[in-house]
Amino acid sequence: MRRTTLSLVSALLLLLSSHSLQAQALNSDQKLILEKTVSGSISPKSVLASDSGLISAHNMMYRHSVTIYDANKAELIATVPDSVVLSDFGFKKFSGSYKGAPVEGAFSPDGKYLYFTNYAMYGKGLTKEGHDTCSPASGYDTSFLSRINLESKKIDAMYQVGSVPKVVAVSPDNKFILVSNWCSYTVTVISVESGKTVKSIKIGRYPRGIAITQESKYAYIAEMGGSHIHRIDLTDFSKVLIPIGSNPRAIVLSPDGSKLYVTMNISGKVQAWDLIKNKTIKSVKTGEAARSLDISSDGSALFVVNFKSDTLSKVRTSDMKVLQTVKVCNEPIGVTYDSSTNRTWVACYGGSLKVFANK
Repeated sequence: MRRTTLSLVSALLLLLSSHSLQAQALNSDQKLILEKTVSGSISPKSVLASDSGLISAHNMMYRHSVTIYDANKAELIATVPDSVVLSDFGFKKFSGSYKGAPVEGAFSPDGKYLYFTNYAMYGKGLTKEGHDTCSPASGYDTSFLSRINLESKKIDAMYQVGSVPKVVAVSPDNKFILVSNWCSYTVTVISVESGKTVKSIKIGRYPRGIAITQESKYAYIAEMGGSHIHRIDLTDFSKVLIPIGSNPRAIVLSPDGSKLYVTMNISGKVQAWDLIKNKTIKSVKTGEAARSLDISSDGSALFVVNFKSDTLSKVRTSDMKVLQTVKVCNEPIGVTYDSSTNRTWVACYGGSLKVFANK
C-alpha cells in the first residue's frame, strides 16, 4: 500500500513538473505585440506594476507627478502631484510648500501604499540640487521618500533619506523600506512600523538597483559606479560582496531566489548569477545601455530596455537567449511586467508609456 502511494505521488510530481515545463515553453514562445501607447502630461523615468490591477509612472521634475493607471484598461485613474508641505509631516525646519521629482516606486506588500523616491526637493532653504555626477563630499541637499495612500490617492507620509535617492524597495514581510542614495553612496533602511531610519549602510559609488528575497532575509544592492552587488543580511545588516562585473544597474531575482539577473549598463549586457554556486551562469548583450529589467512571474523570461538602442528585448532565462527585440521609442528608460494581465509596460522618457501584450 505504501509503495502504491509513493508511486502515485511520484506520478503526480512528474505531471506537475511536465505542466510547469510546458507553461515555461509556452511563455517563451509568446511574442511582444504593441497594444497601446499611453500619453498625456507625463515624462516617465520608470513604470511599475502592482500585479493587482494598478500601474504607476514616476515623472521626475519635468512633470512633478506620479500617474496611476488601471492595468486592465491601460487608462489613467489618477494624477498625484508631488507637492507637499513638509512641516505637516513633522519636518518643522522646512516652511512652505515643496515640490519633488519622482524617480522610481515600490508598492507595499499589503497593497495599501505606493512609495516613490524624489531625485531632489524644491523649496525654501534647498539651494543645492543633486547631480548625476557626485559624491558625499559634493554637499548636495538630502531628499525625501514619499508615500501615496492608494485609497485616497494622496501623499500621506514623508521620510528624509540621502542625496539623490533612486530606487526604493519594500521587504515582502513589510518590515523595512530600502532606498538607494546615489550621491550619498548609501542605502537607507527605514522601519515600516516606526517610519524612522534604523540603518544607513555604506555601499560605494552610485548605489542603484535593489532586490529583496521573498523570505525578506537578504537585500541585493547594485553599486553602479563599481563592479559589485552588495548582499545585505536584513537580520543584522552584515554585508557580503558579489563580484558581478563593471557597472551593474538594475536587479531582479528569479521566483525561487536562486538566481540574480543584472543589467550591466556600459556593456549593454544582462548577466545571470547563480546565488547557490556563487558564480556567473551566462550573459547576453541586449543592446546599447541596458537599463531597467523585469522578470515574468514564472521566471522564464526577462524584459530589458536598452536606452541608447531605443529597444525592448525579451530574454529566455533558461539559456539567456534573446528571443525578440522591438524598436519601442526614443530612450526607453523603465520596464515592468504585470502578471495580472500578462503585459509588459515600457516607460519612454520623452513622454509616453508603451503597453505590450505577450501573445
